[in-house]
Amino acid sequence: MNHKDLDVWQLSIETVGEIYTNTAKFPKEEKFGLSQQMRRCAVSISSNIAEGAARRTKREFRYFLYVSLGSTSELETQTIIANNLKFIDSMTFNGLMGSIVRIKMMLIKLIEVVGSRVEGEAGGGNREAGIVAGKLGVVSREP
Repeated sequence: MNHKDLDVWQLSIETVGEIYTNTAKFPKEEKFGLSQQMRRCAVSISSNIAEGAARRTKREFRYFLYVSLGSTSELETQTIIANNLKFIDSMTFNGLMGSIVRIKMMLIKLIEVVGSRVEGEAGGGNREAGIVAGKLGVVSREP
């Protein structure tokens, strides 16, 4: 399965850009604090989706999707903290949280799809999981 075909990967890449743009506006003393943590979490989400998709088995893919889900929850918490500290305005907060919640929902759905196929792992690998995910709307229909 090509990770670039996954809607969740595409949305997570877009979210990285949003996080970088917004954390650049944080106070200078946060350059190596919350700003860097948010950036690392955002990058981790898409990176782990890509690494999992490249793995040989669905079980490995599912593991990396869970790691991505954990990073998404971290980013959600850090975004709430940034909002509470007034580093971002409410419109930015709502936009970021909307993307983060969508990523979480998409990851959970993909984990369910991949997890339901783990027993039959000997045949098909991640390609089969990708086909099933496409039928459920987790994978982009674009070439």
